[in-house]
Amino acid sequence: MNDDLVTYYDDRASEYEKIYLKSERQEDLQEATRILQDLFNQKAVFEIACGTGYWTERIAETASSIYATDINESVLSIAKNKRYKNKVTFGLADIYKLESGKKYDNLFAGFIWSHILLQDLDLFIDKIKDLVENDGTIVIMDNNYVEGSNHAISKTDERGNTYQTRKLDSGASHLVLKNFSTREFIIDKLSRIGVEISYIKLEYFW
Repeated sequence: MNDDLVTYYDDRASEYEKIYLKSERQEDLQEATRILQDLFNQKAVFEIACGTGYWTERIAETASSIYATDINESVLSIAKNKRYKNKVTFGLADIYKLESGKKYDNLFAGFIWSHILLQDLDLFIDKIKDLVENDGTIVIMDNNYVEGSNHAISKTDERGNTYQTRKLDSGASHLVLKNFSTREFIIDKLSRIGVEISYIKLEYFW
């Protein structure tokens, strides 16, 4: 993750979970929770970009254990103060610097795909592949673009990457990389590493 995004999420840590209060997204949030709890039921999970632990908390309802990591200490400090039903441990980590010798059976990557530059996605995909056993499971979750619910796109660069201008409660403004992917694009990219690919599309999330 680039330095601008790290700074943005550091600044946003205390207000991050306000995004989950949007009334129009509640049905999708409940369905996504059900899907993740079913997928990770009684499984040990390695989570990257765990943020403030919103999804960690929900997955921990059924997972046997979670090792949750993030690059930002500010969001981890919030996640560490939550109470979890099952075992959750935390690590401060940059996915690109993790040792590929350690492999996991299940990996969850929530809302990081859209923050990867299009030209860097193959590198990201190869990295998560290296962290998972050959017969392991990778679950990726991110946003669909829904006009009126998402921030408008304020910039598109020469490589096709899109950006949103986001303002925080503090008044600070950040230009944030946020790419919205189609089903065809996602499946094409993941076919490089996946044997069985299942795409689930909700209204606000995939």
